[in-house]
Amino acid sequence: MDSIQLERLEALLGHRFSNQELLERAFTHASLVENRLESNERLEFLGDAVLGLVVCTFLFERFPDLLEGEMTKIKSTVVSRKMCAEVAEALGLEELLRIGKGMSHHARLPSSVLAAVFEALVGALYIDGGEEVARRFILGVIEPRIQRAARSGHQDNFKSVLQQAAQQTVGLTPSYVILDEKGPDHAKCFEVAVEIGSRRFGSCWGPSKKQAEQEAALQALQELGYATRSDAGVVHINRTDDEL
Repeated sequence: MDSIQLERLEALLGHRFSNQELLERAFTHASLVENRLESNERLEFLGDAVLGLVVCTFLFERFPDLLEGEMTKIKSTVVSRKMCAEVAEALGLEELLRIGKGMSHHARLPSSVLAAVFEALVGALYIDGGEEVARRFILGVIEPRIQRAARSGHQDNFKSVLQQAAQQTVGLTPSYVILDEKGPDHAKCFEVAVEIGSRRFGSCWGPSKKQAEQEAALQALQELGYATRSDAGVVHINRTDDEL
């Protein structure tokens, strides 16, 4: 990491590292080193715990009317691998990650690798700057996602919402049909459509079968009038569970 990269990263984090070797380790993937103790895996382990604590504390203090189960659903969404990978990508952390030759052939890094570098960075921040520094950084990038999850009430599980709607309204269970797939084995994309009875809804693409199914479920919910998506990408379920 050169001096310009370091300066930009520290400005992004809002913290100047006293131990820059710690920061370097946060961006060192196990594929690059012979001894995995020299990789970011231990920092990832710590960062995962710090991330969970900060999010749980925020939910407990900010949403006093939420039950334990409701807080658990939101927490599971915002600290998921998928969400951590999205944050890492949005922050441009992939450009700083040092990987071995075996990983460099990937056109796109696996989400698990991106999530790990974000968690490792949180761990490094916690060690070098303390709890408050880590908390400030985490909430700066995660709080909008927490608020979105709390407002939506579905935690992005559109398949579950659609299944409930279909069973209660027409007594049928949705099925998911793979229409097409493209790309090499390590980076396939899938086109999936939902069928409820004889009706097929608009298809959607996703980087995995699971994600494509979620997008297809959302598409069906929108066509049925159960969901809307704002220009900013925020999804709102338009009916409560009692109305579905």
